[in-house]
Amino acid sequence: MDALQLVALVAASAAIAGLARRTPVPAPLLLVAAGLAAAYVPGVPDYTLDPHIVLPLILPPLLYTAAVDSSYLDLRANIRPVALLSVGYVLFATVAVGWLAYVLVPDLPLTAALVLGAVVAPPDAVAATAIARKLGLPNRITTILQGESLVNDATAITAYKVALAAAVGEGLSWAGGLGEFALAALGGIGVGLVLMVPIHWLRRGLGDSLLQNTLSLLIPFVAYAAAEEVHASGVLAVVVVGLFLGHRAWQVDFATRLQEEAVWKMVAFVLESAVFALIGLQLPYVVRELGPYGIGEAAWYAVGVFVAVVVVRFVWVYPATFLPRLSARIREREPEVDWRAPLVVGWAGMRGVVSLAIAFSIPVVTDGVEFPARNLVLFLTFTTVIGTLVVQGLTLPPLIRFLKLPGKDRYAETLAEAQAQSEASQAAEERLDALLADERNTLPKPLADRLRTVLERRRNAVWERLGAVNAVTGETADDTYRRLSREMIEAEREVFVRLRDARRIDDEMMRTLLRRLDLEEAAAYREEAAG
Repeated sequence: MDALQLVALVAASAAIAGLARRTPVPAPLLLVAAGLAAAYVPGVPDYTLDPHIVLPLILPPLLYTAAVDSSYLDLRANIRPVALLSVGYVLFATVAVGWLAYVLVPDLPLTAALVLGAVVAPPDAVAATAIARKLGLPNRITTILQGESLVNDATAITAYKVALAAAVGEGLSWAGGLGEFALAALGGIGVGLVLMVPIHWLRRGLGDSLLQNTLSLLIPFVAYAAAEEVHASGVLAVVVVGLFLGHRAWQVDFATRLQEEAVWKMVAFVLESAVFALIGLQLPYVVRELGPYGIGEAAWYAVGVFVAVVVVRFVWVYPATFLPRLSARIREREPEVDWRAPLVVGWAGMRGVVSLAIAFSIPVVTDGVEFPARNLVLFLTFTTVIGTLVVQGLTLPPLIRFLKLPGKDRYAETLAEAQAQSEASQAAEERLDALLADERNTLPKPLADRLRTVLERRRNAVWERLGAVNAVTGETADDTYRRLSREMIEAEREVFVRLRDARRIDDEMMRTLLRRLDLEEAAAYREEAAG
């Protein structure tokens, strides 16, 4: 892939993802469909997934952004279901899907079938969690799906390595495989634990938001490479570091947080868009490489493997949900669960680019031994990824709406936010009184009153969302305040530009004045988004 092709891929996928925001269709599905359509357009070059690029260069930043945005406390509170899905289910799916493929496909060796099972075992939760958030699923389900996606890739990659060693005759025993899995998992977690505190210390010590964000862009690659260098799980190292830094994000300055959020949103948007488009673009290559298998024959196998992947997830999810609840301790500690929640979790098992990247990394020949049925495994992985993204991705939103799962309690959330803000404002007011009592902090009365007014507005803003609205506009007083504030800021901004154009101020002064307005508008926007 040359530079022009790469630019074309990024530009086209970003444009399609932007278009998806104006439609009810989730962006991953529209991107995959566009990739499938573009794959046979004359003049479109071949875009073949390179596992040496996807795994070390695309997977770490996507995992890092997901980990930073995750709640460490929520994940810790749901560690049992997350572990059952991210570790238990992936290993179960590796064996179960592998065995079913072995029974379904004639002449497919069991070891090669287990490689296929490991490749298609990990769900890709980028699409699932995006849909879950868009439809307002309960926090617990979203947390479980997101937590699963953070760890299951590490489980699948390790299981794949063990199955691949057996397939090419390296004679790795099951005990040896479990030992390798434990070493990779514990090693990855260990590397993450070793790196997280020094990296956080370095971020805080740099004292410059530009340098801090430059470091932020390097963190996932450093963590991944360091773990892989010692044959540990780079995935788990990135997740551990990301969870720690996200939990401690409040300790860096506001400028770093504002820049970092914007930078990583852009990075994630570009990577996710390109990745899903790349999935669709693999079709010509996969079909060409089928080799001795006919399209019709391979298609029947693909349907069988797709059904096996879907069914096996439900076979695991329902017992893993309800059997542990036979324990009185778990029933007391965890909220009540009915049949609808595991149905959503089971159906949200879309596969993604990690499965394809692992499949493309299967060697054609290892130590003179040809991998059996490699082309078929690649084709079945591709069809499973496409099948789950299209079938489950399109039907998950209506399924969630049909089940009428209780969404977030907006009133309770707003009430909790208001109470938290009230306590914080009380502490700030006491601090302000103490500071103003010191002669070194003497302020003219209008400025001191302004501090108190701003504080009072923050205190009252959330409570107003619980109260009456404007009979004409339907806005709360706080909504109207923010709207008028933005209108005033826009008026100031137009004046600054007009003064610059008239050469009454220079560009540098205009940028300084505009940045001041931008920060005020950003604060108003963030408050509105939170509301």
